Amino acid sequence: MFATHVSAWLQRRGIHYGWIVAAVTFLTMLTMSAALGLPGAMMKPLGEEFGWSTEQISSALALRFALFGLMGPFAAVLMERYGLRAVMCAGLTLVGLGMALVTTASQLWQLFVLWSLMLGLGTGMTALVLGAVVANRWFVARRGLVVGMLTASAATGQLAFLPLAAWMIEHWGWRSAIVPIVVGSVVIALLALCLVRNRPSDVGLLPYGEAPGTQPAPAPAFTMNFATPFRVLREVATNRTFLILAGTFFICGLSTNGLVQTHFISLCGDYGMSAVPAASVLAMMGAFDFVGTILSGWLSDRYDNRKLLFWYYGLRGLSLFWLPHSEFTIYGLGLFAMFYGLDWIATVPPTVKLAGAAFGPAKVGLVFGWIFAAHQLGAATAAYGAGFARTLLLTYTPALYTAGAACLFAAVIVMAIRRPAKASAPGATAAAARA
Repeated sequence: MFATHVSAWLQRRGIHYGWIVAAVTFLTMLTMSAALGLPGAMMKPLGEEFGWSTEQISSALALRFALFGLMGPFAAVLMERYGLRAVMCAGLTLVGLGMALVTTASQLWQLFVLWSLMLGLGTGMTALVLGAVVANRWFVARRGLVVGMLTASAATGQLAFLPLAAWMIEHWGWRSAIVPIVVGSVVIALLALCLVRNRPSDVGLLPYGEAPGTQPAPAPAFTMNFATPFRVLREVATNRTFLILAGTFFICGLSTNGLVQTHFISLCGDYGMSAVPAASVLAMMGAFDFVGTILSGWLSDRYDNRKLLFWYYGLRGLSLFWLPHSEFTIYGLGLFAMFYGLDWIATVPPTVKLAGAAFGPAKVGLVFGWIFAAHQLGAATAAYGAGFARTLLLTYTPALYTAGAACLFAAVIVMAIRRPAKASAPGATAAAARA
């Protein structure tokens, strides 16, 4: 009833309730991504307090990335069966509890339970598919803009919160940095409980931009179950486009979340840079990413998406090759942050567009869910592999070179995708929710 009254009050002022749902979704994804990025700032203090090696902590973070990604194909199933509000509240509760309880942890297995299991599953429930579902259900006009902004929040939250977190860790200890995440999870869960509804018809509206007089779209008659993602995977497992998109997205995760997000602060520490300025560089990447991802969505409607991915992966690979030679000055790292940050997740809109053109709106959601799972498996590989290399070789340089070479390889193989016969419609990105 509360949401209905708010919707009517906004409607009298010419504001569609979909923007409220989109705003709460934005805050949810921002908080979840901040929770994902925070452990990267805690590797050094955790190691100093408990004697855990970089490799051991990286193992917990790697499993978290894997679970986060593997939830992707099933997130749409959960949202269809239980509704947006229930899934958002459940995810926020898992993340809030996991982050709160880690302050009492003293054993490595507890870190695996709280950060790998609870954080991985909670954030996976509200991954990129949540933004696609909200945009597809609540918007007809401005759908691409909504998808771009919600997608950008996923990386921006991971990076923008880190300077504050690093400052809190430096002055008050690592446990203090968890407080904003826990408080944010509680507040946003309450907002979701009060304001989020499953479909516009729940508050007596049509989607934003739908022509007046149009009959509200009914809930899909097709009932998904937890076997549906596996059936779709079996159907597309030998498709060349799927294999290339999954392989290049594996490399995307390998070269972003798993490597830079997880290990950048530790990497800068090896060169004498303290946590706060290192986290500030990550925040700068987040700012460039926000611009780059929205711009990428605009470009993906107008240009060959294969060529966009060629440039994104190629430039990212070159920037990773250059990073060890940047001398880790503010100027050198600022230059890296600009080039690297602009395409942090700029690969998402072209990848979704290519998947939509190849598999159609009926399957693209679940197909992209598996492609996203490959992304996070790549992140898990880099999170553990870079930590192992750092422990064994006392340097991150081989991991940076390996990721850079992988990006150049991705830039080449993405051109092997057949060019779509007909460009996707501008709103095709949001069709990811329909499956």
